[in-house]
Amino acid sequence: MEQRVNLKLLVKLGKTFTEVYALLKEVYGNECLSRTQVFEWFKQFKEGCETTEDDPCPGRPSISKTDENIKKILTN
Repeated sequence: MEQRVNLKLLVKLGKTFTEVYALLKEVYGNECLSRTQVFEWFKQFKEGCETTEDDPCPGRPSISKTDENIKKILTN
């Protein structure tokens, strides 16, 4: 949660994704969110999302890993 809050602040300050990821890696080291996770949160905050909670922003699809979804993928 702390990293998301810091990430949100950096986006509001106009930092680029590369700058944000580098700063988070510098501060959190091995505990830093993955590059993919940082990118997803960066994108959401750039698009105006305000929440740092796990729930997706309104209008964003929710993707769940369920047995039903796995079966759908494997049968297609």
